[in-house]
Amino acid sequence: MSLIEVKNLEKIYQNEGVSTPALRDVTFNIEKGEFVSIMGPSGSGKSTLLHILGFLDEHTRGEYRFKGKTIKDYSGEELAHLRNKEMGFIFQMFNLLPRISVLENVKLPLIYSGVKEALWNDISLKAIEAVGLSHRINHESSQLSGGEKQRVVIARALINNPQVIFADEPTGNLDSESGKTIMEILQKLNEETGHTIVLITHETYTAEHAQRIIRFIDGKIESDRRVEHRLKAQDHFRK
Repeated sequence: MSLIEVKNLEKIYQNEGVSTPALRDVTFNIEKGEFVSIMGPSGSGKSTLLHILGFLDEHTRGEYRFKGKTIKDYSGEELAHLRNKEMGFIFQMFNLLPRISVLENVKLPLIYSGVKEALWNDISLKAIEAVGLSHRINHESSQLSGGEKQRVVIARALINNPQVIFADEPTGNLDSESGKTIMEILQKLNEETGHTIVLITHETYTAEHAQRIIRFIDGKIESDRRVEHRLKAQDHFRK
């Protein structure tokens, strides 16, 4: 059983009687521990797909299974737990609280995790250390650079040790050097700790950090290929 199974998936938006297809007959599987880039131009359906994979939206037709179960197999409470515990999300716009510290931002998912509060600090500090930001734990997120903010988002996504990390254009608001650092971190998470990574991007350079690239155009899969010359992460984090 694959971690993610998608079969003949379709998503159609309805607006005032007008049907707009966003995904058309999409089929693929992602195995546990894979790093897959979903690539395509703006409007190709890749972000719509990510929202469906993260149980943030429902598909119109076809089938999507995560760990063998569909969205209909879960109650609302179970879905919320699944998104918090089994899935980590990294978005382009950061979504950090600006007036609290890096440590407090990273802790937030633990509020609903069932983990004892006495353990929150240690768990959060390990996640922050994993992204090379231990020297910034007491800074407010408003005091950080864009690259540092995105590292905080990654630490927060890691906090519950999810099965899969969904990253939607994580380098989109960053300069090239910060973007490279973020990709190095994601690749290390995949190679060293076995996290499954699903990356949404329109950039070839970013996509080629993955093991596999699924390219979308007009809501359909145009190609699905292994990356022959995968870009390798560096042996250190840039501070």
